Amino acid sequence: MTAAIDPNLLLTPRRKITGISAILLPYAEDDDVDWSGFTNHLRRTFDAGLIPAVNMDTGYANLIDDSTREEVLRRTCEMAEGRQYVAGVFVGDSSGAAFDADSYRNGIDQIQRHSGTPVFFQSFGLIELPDEDLVDAYRKLSRACDSFLFFELGTMFAPFGRIYSLDVYEQLMQIPNAIGAKHSSLRRLPEWQRLELRNRIRPDFKVFTGNDLAIDMVMYGSDYLLGLSTFAPDAFARRDAMWESGDPGFYEMNDLLQYLGAFAFRDPAPAYKHSAATFLKLRGMLASNRAHPDSPHRGQSDVAVLELIERDLRKLLEASD
Repeated sequence: MTAAIDPNLLLTPRRKITGISAILLPYAEDDDVDWSGFTNHLRRTFDAGLIPAVNMDTGYANLIDDSTREEVLRRTCEMAEGRQYVAGVFVGDSSGAAFDADSYRNGIDQIQRHSGTPVFFQSFGLIELPDEDLVDAYRKLSRACDSFLFFELGTMFAPFGRIYSLDVYEQLMQIPNAIGAKHSSLRRLPEWQRLELRNRIRPDFKVFTGNDLAIDMVMYGSDYLLGLSTFAPDAFARRDAMWESGDPGFYEMNDLLQYLGAFAFRDPAPAYKHSAATFLKLRGMLASNRAHPDSPHRGQSDVAVLELIERDLRKLLEASD
């Protein structure tokens, strides 16, 4: 398939959107995890009708230890009460490392013990495999789980990320228990290409946009797995319902949320987690705006902009009640 594609042919009005929200792991002023804040934020996300995604990039998957990861899963499983949630399988390594299938399987087992659906993070050992071996690695890992999602991550988010070729993507998409994939290139064209491919090859497969700079990709058939939605799961759920019902208020809500995304996900993109904590604190939903101490932080000047966006979002939510 060539790069030439008409996105207008992909538009899907009045479609029910599947929204997965990557849950922020909040921190207290003493740099310990704010477990109460986490539990309350998880509850709000479930109550909004979104599917929580824990131990993802938004939950500092590459920075937390295994005991924290386990506690996140335990609390999420307890809160879920049988409802669906997904969780990241993260394997930390370095460039040149061998593919560590055992560590991936341990992560898969840990998540499935807590009734979650695994999301396979990339690692250096995985992305540095030749294409044929890479696809085979995914196939072998797929045998360890009932269903899973995979992840394409741009290097602006993490150095161990890789955006696959369409040929590799097509092969991965056809693994029977692969139910979807998050695409985080922050570019529209490769995502449109994946949607066109999905529509032709496997219509039940879900392309989850990870493009926090183009959250209107849901108009073209993408679902989403976003870090941005952790700022306001209630507003994302409202926007999604507007699209399904044909309410033109979708566009105004989407525009404001996109403004928030463009501001929060500017370079360096990983600092969006500090922005999320600040925004949730401004909304009265967290006690602190601390980020993980090893994660990038934003300057104090961001607060004034986030205050304006929070005010406008509050008004928009009130007007749409």
